[in-house]
Amino acid sequence: MKSKDLRTLTLPELEQRLREAQEEQFKLKFQHKTGQLSNPLRIREVRKDIARLNSIIEEMKGDTTGGSDTKSTASGATAGEQPAAE
Repeated sequence: MKSKDLRTLTLPELEQRLREAQEEQFKLKFQHKTGQLSNPLRIREVRKDIARLNSIIEEMKGDTTGGSDTKSTASGATAGEQPAAE
């Protein structure tokens, strides 16, 4: 799956694709453990697809901060710092 193609989908469609990819990953891991997997590189491809889907879903939800603590606050201090005493 290409990121460009995934970005055209709606949020529910992306979440459905994520569930399908996670299910496929589970089945592939099971096949790998039982020695029935014919293409072990497919596990890597699906893992990357899952990461790509998660990234796009988070972008669409508006959570693009990535957990950064460097946002500035109203007092001019960055998050995690104490504002200057006035």
